[in-house]
Amino acid sequence: MKKTFSKNIIESSLVVIRGGGDIASGIVQKIFRSGFPIIITETENPTMVRRTVSFAECIYSGRTEIEGLFSEMVQGDSLTEKFDSALSLLEKNIIPVLVDPECKIVKLAKPQILIDAILAKKNLGTHKNSAKIVIGVGPGFNAGSDCHAVIETARGHDIGRIIFSGFASENTGVPGPIGGYTTERLLRSPAKGKFKSIKKIGDKVSKGDLVAKVDELEIFSEIPGVIRGLVRDDLSIPKGFKVGDIDPRAKPEHCMTISDKSRSIAGGVLEAILILLNEKTIKKNGVQN
Repeated sequence: MKKTFSKNIIESSLVVIRGGGDIASGIVQKIFRSGFPIIITETENPTMVRRTVSFAECIYSGRTEIEGLFSEMVQGDSLTEKFDSALSLLEKNIIPVLVDPECKIVKLAKPQILIDAILAKKNLGTHKNSAKIVIGVGPGFNAGSDCHAVIETARGHDIGRIIFSGFASENTGVPGPIGGYTTERLLRSPAKGKFKSIKKIGDKVSKGDLVAKVDELEIFSEIPGVIRGLVRDDLSIPKGFKVGDIDPRAKPEHCMTISDKSRSIAGGVLEAILILLNEKTIKKNGVQN
């Protein structure tokens, strides 16, 4: 169902989200479809692995579509011009993505809600007073101090849980299991250099297949499955950097849709927003539970 965001709705309900990767994009999809206008901020050269389900991919392609929703890179020389362009895109039912790694747009836009979904495993400058409602996604945020709520991102029983006091689970460095595999399903750079893919997202691979290169060093699949994600060709990457993801469930269609993990986290974010909005409404109106 197509949404049309008026200027009044944008002013009263605007959301800014830091990050446009696959987890952030799952959050954006759920929030946008629920009636909240949202602006995505990103770095100049984002390094998403699951590019087919990352709205920030439009920074390279100009326009990206995920499950019927479209994003476009915001144009403009100044921050004011970029913000005006972002508002124009929202009025056309398009999700704006702008290069703004420090999220300076917050001071100009004065959003109702700020979400930090960079997933950097640490707080890169998000503050509780940055908006009326501030939500941190994943480890590195202290709910009650850095933000109003934190959303658990670790796979397992608590994924998507809302934390109103304290921290999410610490990053273990070991990815959650899929099909019985953890670290084996990830592709990492063997050295610093320029990335070049041999296979593409959606391709089926067997154990030992050549998937990509970093300069002349080869990267092979350790398990059979489907290539669910790869970083863009020609990116300069450091040693050990995650450059790809093999899904042992081997369903190519999964590469083009939002993951179960992302939907779970997005549900927690949306629930937290509604809880916090309700609490602020009650406090404003002086109504007691």
